[in-house]
Amino acid sequence: MELKRVVVTGLGALTPIGNTKDEYWEGLISGKSGAAPITYFDTEKFKTKFACELKNFNATDFLDRKEARKMDRFTQYAMVASDEAIADAKLNLDEVNKLRVGVIWGAGIGGLETFQNEVLNFASGDGTPRFNPFFIPKMIADIAPGNISIKNGFMGPNYTTVSACASSANAMIDALNYIRLGHCDVIVTGGSEAAVTIAGMGGFNAMHALSTRNDSPETASRPFDGTRDGFVLGEGAGAIILEEYEHAKARGAKIYAEVVGGGMSSDAHHMTAPHPEGIGVMAVMRNCLENAGMKPEEVDHINTHGTSTPLGDVAELKAITEVFGDHAKNININSTKSMTGHLLGAAGAIESIASILAIEHGVVPPTINHKVVDENIDASLNLTLNKPEKRDVKVAMSNTFGFGGHNACVLFKKID
Repeated sequence: MELKRVVVTGLGALTPIGNTKDEYWEGLISGKSGAAPITYFDTEKFKTKFACELKNFNATDFLDRKEARKMDRFTQYAMVASDEAIADAKLNLDEVNKLRVGVIWGAGIGGLETFQNEVLNFASGDGTPRFNPFFIPKMIADIAPGNISIKNGFMGPNYTTVSACASSANAMIDALNYIRLGHCDVIVTGGSEAAVTIAGMGGFNAMHALSTRNDSPETASRPFDGTRDGFVLGEGAGAIILEEYEHAKARGAKIYAEVVGGGMSSDAHHMTAPHPEGIGVMAVMRNCLENAGMKPEEVDHINTHGTSTPLGDVAELKAITEVFGDHAKNININSTKSMTGHLLGAAGAIESIASILAIEHGVVPPTINHKVVDENIDASLNLTLNKPEKRDVKVAMSNTFGFGGHNACVLFKKID
């Protein structure tokens, strides 16, 4: 059967460097760091005392106070970002066939703060199980798309993908395939995460995964730099409206880009560490290119997973060099995590939005905070260091990898 073409018609972003799609883009091209001391709880006894929190965000500015109280922060973020994306796409909810509109969302952890607080409350009591009746529906990872669906009446496929930090990229690939195969006209996809919590920070610190650069939080996320010492935890959401091309054209929708392919693979190596030779990463990029029917030399830009960890950054760049050969030197490679931190299950969504906007604006955002060359990284690669670069981006790739060896890759193309 002939596959349908799939395009992006709406974007919504809630990030540590901007609370809308436009603010996010401005933060990216200005090289803004979202890292700062944590305000949500007392960090005195924590090894890492900073993160990329949202700024000037109040859920009740967007949601009814009573409804907001029934939602964990990760769901609140999903609601706000998806509302922006739906409005941006100019979807007429009275005219669209809601049976053919789905919501496929990504979350690596879900309602961590809700779980944490309910258990702490129980532990501090007399042993009587007095749990909030909304404990379970606030916590479960699938509740974000459920709430988006309920609010808008979307009755198509509705679920959450969970693959750690690859979650929202996997959600996009699923959404791409549902529309390609003719099962849906429109899907709201993306991801959200709210893990800047006592449990989140404590857990990642126990793994030695986070940067401990407490004296300079704003420079702590430094992908590809020789002095990087771990990732910086971020929070927020990214929402993307995917739509069948003819459906979008018929209603006169603005089209940001075409989604031409998605790839998946597994490292099959270690619970948390990447394969040192990047074998799984090579496979996922090759799978994505094959799925899109494109050649390596057609790619102009890669937004890497680039978390600022000693092992991960090197393995990914080795894989890029292997897959793209000499053409790797001609690609604008970057890591927007240098600015947003790592949004875990929402990373694939907000980084895909960055890739889509790079196509639209003809500018590749920088990898900030780079000062020291890493001798293990090929110096001939263009890592778009410290300042944005103008470029006519026709094809952009977004890489996202997760604990457990999950790899996902999405390819976007300027619309013909």
